Amino acid sequence: MSLLQNLTSDTRLELLVTWLRGLNVVDVDSLRPASADASFRRYFRVNVLPEQQAALGHTLIAMDAPPERENVLGFVKVDEMLTHAGVAVPRIIATDYEAGLMLLSDLGNTTYLSVLDHDNASTMYAEALEALVKFQMTSQPGILPEYDRAFLLREMNLFPEWYIGHHLKATLTDKQAAELQGVFEAILANVTAQAQVFIHRDFHSRNLMVVDANNPGVLDFQDALWGPMAYDLASLLRDAYVSWDEEMVLDWVIRYWQHAKSVGLPVNQDIDAFYKDFEYAALQRHLKILGLFCRLNYRDGKAQYLEDLPTVMEYVRKTASRYKDLKPLLRLLDLLEDNQPQVGYTF
Repeated sequence: MSLLQNLTSDTRLELLVTWLRGLNVVDVDSLRPASADASFRRYFRVNVLPEQQAALGHTLIAMDAPPERENVLGFVKVDEMLTHAGVAVPRIIATDYEAGLMLLSDLGNTTYLSVLDHDNASTMYAEALEALVKFQMTSQPGILPEYDRAFLLREMNLFPEWYIGHHLKATLTDKQAAELQGVFEAILANVTAQAQVFIHRDFHSRNLMVVDANNPGVLDFQDALWGPMAYDLASLLRDAYVSWDEEMVLDWVIRYWQHAKSVGLPVNQDIDAFYKDFEYAALQRHLKILGLFCRLNYRDGKAQYLEDLPTVMEYVRKTASRYKDLKPLLRLLDLLEDNQPQVGYTF
């Protein structure tokens, strides 16, 4: 069935189609889904009219971003910032801000995740880290919203609510809740003490595209913030969707750290301390992800995200085992996961 046959039951799609017809740039009848997304955004690929192809290429991407749910103005702002930094991002062809509609250049459909292997990983990650450094080097305070303590804590609280409460169907005792809060405080102490830079906030293999030049193309950046130095590095190298041997990750972290120091970025000058920054930023992100992926399943019906829980949990366990102030998290996980879910564990 043609996508356009759904118009009567999909008011957002009808709005998008009407808008695209008015632009007279694309063949609206060629509209088809382009990618899935964990957010409320939808992406469609559409053919460019022959007379427009010399300027715009053969296909474009139409984005439907309900304005009450998604940050269209943020997308435009960060797109401009990344372009200024020399990072490859979609070019904005047309927008209707109030309706939450955009027409973008097409970076293709080859994600990093789809092609990464042991033979090409070093080259591809080197290119991704170079793009990250370019963005970080343009950092200035007061331009992007702050990734502050309250925001970081709110994200981590998805873990007890959705992973422990909904997924494991367990209820923490007061003592357990207090000790988990102590772990959160240790993470927050590290992450909020890091130097602050521009952060993409979802800089990983599903949002990086293999492009013809200036690899990688970068997507899904509209929620960029002013936040901790090691966060995007952790997002890339402790990716929820693909994992690597720890020796390889350590090598990539060191290479990034050396490069970042050489260009004057405010990384911790001690590599051991910087690696701890990297691990704590990754742990904050992974606790959020465990809760978020469970919420996507139980609230939004997106069950595919549960498949990635084991990778994320392995990261959490390994990191928690390495630091004294994180050990209570490891003990809690052992109790919750080694027993059938029930109310009230103590440790």
